[in-house]
Amino acid sequence: MAGSGIWAKIHKWLALVMAIQILFWFVSGLFFAAFPIERVRSEHAIAEQRPAPVALDAASAGLRRLAAAGVAAGERIELRSLLGRPVALLSGGAGRPRLYDLTTGRRLSPIPMTFAARIAEADHAGDMRASLVARITANTPEYRAALPAWRVDFEDGAGRSLYVAADTGAVAARRSTLWRAYDFLWGLHIMDWRGHEDFNTPLLIAATLLGLVIIVTGIVMFPSRLGYTAWRRRRRARRQAQ
Repeated sequence: MAGSGIWAKIHKWLALVMAIQILFWFVSGLFFAAFPIERVRSEHAIAEQRPAPVALDAASAGLRRLAAAGVAAGERIELRSLLGRPVALLSGGAGRPRLYDLTTGRRLSPIPMTFAARIAEADHAGDMRASLVARITANTPEYRAALPAWRVDFEDGAGRSLYVAADTGAVAARRSTLWRAYDFLWGLHIMDWRGHEDFNTPLLIAATLLGLVIIVTGIVMFPSRLGYTAWRRRRRARRQAQ
């Protein structure tokens, strides 16, 4: 009985210590299950755009134009269409990526604020205009991608913000009120309250071990709680009486 009482005390106090974090785990887990990750990432709000392939003759002429202008070579050359115009992205090495218009040979990067707003508006489903554009020069819990970048906000009822990389013209991230709630709960879930991305924190490991101890002590006490231990004592007492 004394042993059972010790296990009960361990179970009770550990459960009391862990109660809030266990509540966070259950609430955040329910939230993650309720909202598909595609909706959290705002994939449903991406505008459908017709493919705009870059013609090989236009690409060849454009690259020759860049070479004639003395543009330094890149380790990688990516050809794509940006707002209906063929562009080349030269990257590699220690320098920042460089974006060029293949039709004119003009360098586009770092792209200006108005151009970033147009890229975001073309990516956002519907015909909404950007409400606010801000330059981002440092990573934050909300944005951890290529810098510098432009944050383009939309008043679409979802608090949506699109981040456009200034060097590549690519939409690097899509954020919304739903994403921010998801990210906040994810930070609580993995117990990384600042960065919201490290799931190997000592706190999480310690909490998981404590949770395991709670489960083990509960299993140890299970026969006693069902009355099995008392039944065995009564049975043993009857046998000794005989």
